Amino acid sequence: MLFLAVLLVIIVVIGGWLMMSYNGLVRLKNLVEEGWSGIDVQLKRRADLIPNLIETVKGYMGHERELLEKVTELRSKAMKAEGVAEKARLEGELSRSLVNVLAVAENYPDLKANQNFLDLQEQLAKIEDEIQMARRYYNGTARNLNIKVESFPSNIVANMFHFEKAEYFEIEDEADRKAPKVSF
Repeated sequence: MLFLAVLLVIIVVIGGWLMMSYNGLVRLKNLVEEGWSGIDVQLKRRADLIPNLIETVKGYMGHERELLEKVTELRSKAMKAEGVAEKARLEGELSRSLVNVLAVAENYPDLKANQNFLDLQEQLAKIEDEIQMARRYYNGTARNLNIKVESFPSNIVANMFHFEKAEYFEIEDEADRKAPKVSF
């Protein structure tokens, strides 16, 4: 009888631990998905702002057409990108191109004085800050999930139920690690 009671307690403890580990992994997986959704929303906001920015500067920067077309092409590719690594790579290229557009705009005093351009520039700066915050949140939740997936004993449950590590949203180019400067 004592043996059965001890066995029952052991089974309940193991079952409780399995349930808590599984639920913890599910919670972290959902936080990672929420974090990715936050990045996606901010990237979409930036993508929606780009056509307005391009239209505003197009009239002033007629001979910079190649630069403007590159931004438009990168925007299109970034919106279609699949996976965290691919999205991060394309978004990094898009950020560099936007910085180039804003740098070239320095040469056009009339453009710098255009209120619509100034408003778009301010919106872009705010969105870039929000992208950075969303990226930090996502990477933090990805880190927490990865720790849980890799550390003992929760890795046993993670392997049993096929939980996988999350990819980080990393910027490959060191220069891209800084938010683009958009002030004039």
